[in-house]
Amino acid sequence: MKRLPLVALLLFAMSIAASTANEPGVFAYPVAPRSDQTDNYHGTLVPDPYRPLENADSPETKEWIDAQNKLTFGFLGNIPERKQINERLTKLWDYEKYGVPYREGGRFFFTKNTGLQNQSVLYTTAELPGEAKVLLDPNTLSKDGTTALAGVEVSDDGKLLAYGLAMAGSDWQEWKVRNIDSGTDPEDHIKWVKFSGASWKRDGSGFFYSRYDEPTTDQLKAANYFHKLYFHQLGTPQSKDALIYERPDHKDWLFQGQVTEDGAYLIINVSQGTEPKNRIFYKALSAGEQPVLELLNKQDAEYDFVGNDGPVFWFRTNLNAPRGRIIAIDTTKPLEIRELVPHSDDKLERLSVVGERFIATYLKDAHSVVRLFELTGAPAGEIALPGLGTASGFTGKRTDPETFYTYVSYTEPPTVFRHDLKTNQSTVLFRPKVDFNSADFTTEQVFYRSKDGTRVPMFLTYRKGLQKDGTNPTLLYGYGGFDNSLTPGFSPSTAAWLQMGGIYAVANLRGGGEYGEEWHLAGTKLRKQNVFDDFIAAGEWLIANKWTSTPKLAISGRSNGGLLVGAVLNQRPDLWGAALPGVGVMDMLRFQKFTIGWAWTSDYGSSENPEEFQALIKYSPLHNVKPGTSYPATMITTADHDDRVFPGHSFKYAAALQAAQTGSAPVLIRIETRAGHGAGKPTSKVIEDTTDQLTFLVKALGMKVPL
Repeated sequence: MKRLPLVALLLFAMSIAASTANEPGVFAYPVAPRSDQTDNYHGTLVPDPYRPLENADSPETKEWIDAQNKLTFGFLGNIPERKQINERLTKLWDYEKYGVPYREGGRFFFTKNTGLQNQSVLYTTAELPGEAKVLLDPNTLSKDGTTALAGVEVSDDGKLLAYGLAMAGSDWQEWKVRNIDSGTDPEDHIKWVKFSGASWKRDGSGFFYSRYDEPTTDQLKAANYFHKLYFHQLGTPQSKDALIYERPDHKDWLFQGQVTEDGAYLIINVSQGTEPKNRIFYKALSAGEQPVLELLNKQDAEYDFVGNDGPVFWFRTNLNAPRGRIIAIDTTKPLEIRELVPHSDDKLERLSVVGERFIATYLKDAHSVVRLFELTGAPAGEIALPGLGTASGFTGKRTDPETFYTYVSYTEPPTVFRHDLKTNQSTVLFRPKVDFNSADFTTEQVFYRSKDGTRVPMFLTYRKGLQKDGTNPTLLYGYGGFDNSLTPGFSPSTAAWLQMGGIYAVANLRGGGEYGEEWHLAGTKLRKQNVFDDFIAAGEWLIANKWTSTPKLAISGRSNGGLLVGAVLNQRPDLWGAALPGVGVMDMLRFQKFTIGWAWTSDYGSSENPEEFQALIKYSPLHNVKPGTSYPATMITTADHDDRVFPGHSFKYAAALQAAQTGSAPVLIRIETRAGHGAGKPTSKVIEDTTDQLTFLVKALGMKVPL
């Protein structure tokens, strides 16, 4: 008989433990459907006993889901603070939320949520401030509020709106067209759009978009390959749409078309999964059929097209500048790259061209600094911000005299500003009124050392006058992946947590984009363990400095952050008092087989590569659950319509963790129905979900709630 490698023996023991795991505790966990599935990875045999849970529509899985939700909601329903928390959250959520306005064809457009609407509504007006009319209200499109506005694009003359809809949280979108004056929709209807917006031709005759072929198998599970760029001519059926570009030789390429402001070119951004590095192709839109030309085809850096001056294209790039710079490329001399604004100590996060200037948003230790530059690259001052926060927006056209942006912090909700580019002065346009006294709380930024000595920043937000005596309930949040930066932001859930006496800690881990590409790469593939070390070090620092203690320390993360929580829960179960892994990537050996999971191999690597498999198997949350371990209180959250991170990840992980638990703390899974990865989730469902998570923490951390 062939001898099994150690990992296979451990997993085999884990599967056997399923029948006895509940004996020491008080929870009778539902029995998960099982199989004797074992996979061979480069000579290592790895059991996958809960493989049947990948079939989310099977009767056995549906029965298991129903039983898990019954257990979870029964547990939460017996916690007396739940009603009080829900009422507080509902009150906090009930404030006006405005999107950043923008102008097209002499009209202004913006989104607004009056407070508790399930979806934000799109408005238009001739003046700001002024009387605005509803242009599109997604709340009227489904009874349960699960139809969300996934994207909008207004034609240059301001007469037509292309808009995308997503149903039940799915990444799949359908696009339609609306006449802005009449509010009516012609018959244009585009299906099977995913990971794409729309971009109008300047004459308003139609728009460019990207889509996949119609799926022939389970659309919520099947892998997505062979993206294609099309042009939709108004008034014609989708079957007549012109195929602009495809690459059958590169099934994993994704295309995003963008028409330049002058209407002369179609810029084609070519990406490969979530890899920040990309390619730039373009096509002249002059009379007659023009070829697609490859301008930047080495995929040697990140190139973000921001505008053009005739044949001269402007880009934000990290080519030979890991924290970003501004360059110009003359397409008549494509091998020549001219630097306009050099690399700096801060990361160039976003760039736009408005009012004949570059508006550059930098990250300085994970908070925003906004600098202005002439189109020659000469410095032209800064846009002053109120404090330690995040600024975003700054859209517009080259000739616009003004722009709009929003500023937000951990204690201040988003305020929308109008900025006059001639005077360089900002004025408040929309300031929300929230049932939260920001003056009672403060945010500070600290720095701590990770396991290898790397200096890592962390934001701490708490009530003023808090005593550092080790007794404070603390929620530590992290992400650490895909070049995404965690910057200050306001949420009613955080506000409620602060009012409950909690500390909210956000660690800016490697793998994110806070300090540029080097910081990102330091948390990818064979170096992914750095992310977990950074997060564990954050917890240890909080305890060592008496902000909190293990029984009072909870951890939380979503998606890649759910993977983070699952990994550190396995590696240091003794360090945490509670855990909330949300919609996480838990099976690191099979993630690439579902929907868009293949695109994440740029950050994670793949089990199909022998060296990367050895790294993945060491931290994969599903494969490192240890039978006979006393895990802290854990509530996994997922959704049955999540076609970004397939819910089978969380199903299998929950079954394994419940089987392994020998302590008395609950291991629960909350499975939302008719919801996806999170985008477009109705307000009512968000409040319910947040209520349950905070209620779970109150019980797990032994909190007294002073609401």
